Parts: sequence; structure tokens; C-alpha cells
Amino acid sequence: MRQDPNPPDPPADPRAADGVVWLRPEYQGRQNELVTLSDGARLVGVTRSAISNWQNRHSNFPALVLLTGSLHKRTKWVVATELIDFARAQQQRRSGPRTGHKSPQRPGAQIAAEQTAHYEEVLRTLTEREQRQAQALARTRAAKRAAAQKLSRARARLTAEIDAVARLGVPAARTTTEKETRP
Repeated sequence: MRQDPNPPDPPADPRAADGVVWLRPEYQGRQNELVTLSDGARLVGVTRSAISNWQNRHSNFPALVLLTGSLHKRTKWVVATELIDFARAQQQRRSGPRTGHKSPQRPGAQIAAEQTAHYEEVLRTLTEREQRQAQALARTRAAKRAAAQKLSRARARLTAEIDAVARLGVPAARTTTEKETRP
């Protein structure tokens, strides 16, 4: 719904019940200098929500001049030149050097190149680790084979020793846990 570009003529009583309230009476009779907030948004090239945010967040937002309409659906009017000056200041502040916590965004190609370099380094590191672990596994398997051969030889010697003792008929040695007890 488009608002009438010209506000109504001032009533005799500035707080009249017909829904017209002048907040800055010095602009009565100078309605051609005023603009609604919706039309002001189009005038300065921003959305109506941007105007609403500015009004809520900035104490230096242009003061309202006129309210029209019912109590539940007010149309707010401001001085057009004040709104344009405020919008310019906001645009200059946004296009100037950023001092806030947000950093400028990097191009997608730069991000992709950095990710590629990172994952190439990760892959190189993991490949080196895999090679070291493969070498350690080969050494472990060789040591296991050598231990198995030594075990086999030790078992063979033990078996030969037991057989030799059995052929000689020497009784088996007593263990230290066995004790002879005589009454």
C-alpha cells in the first residue's frame, strides 16, 4: 500500500483525534520537505527493515516530525534531507575501514587453495607415518620369526635332555616345594 506523498494539512489542534500528531510543529506548512519512512527507504535505496533497524539502534536517527493514521497503524514522517544525510553517514561508515570484529571475507579460490595445501600436507604426514609403521611391523615380524626359531631350538634341546636323563635312569630332580617330612 503506497502512502500519499503529501501529508495532510495541519489540523487546528495539533493533538487532534483524527489521527494527525505533529511532533515537530516547526514543519507545519512545510509538508513537501517530509517523507514517510517507507518512501524514505526507497529514496535512499535500502529496505524498510533497514530504516526500522536504524531507528531502533541509532540515537542520532532523524527525529519523527509527524504521525498519521490510527493508533494501531501509524505512518511515521521524517524530514527527507535529514534522512538522506543519515543514510549517507551510514553508508560511509559501512564502506570505510572496518574496526569491528568481523574480518573481510576471503575469495573462495583462496580458501580452496589453502584447504588443498592443508590436506596435501596431512596426506604427506599420514603417508610417512604409514611407512614408519610398516617398517616397524616388518621389524616386529622378523623378531617374532627369530624368537619362534629360538623357541623351537630350546624345546628341541629340552626334549633331548629329558630323553637322555630317562635313558640313564636318573630320578627326576626334586623341586624345592617338595619337602620330606619324617616323624
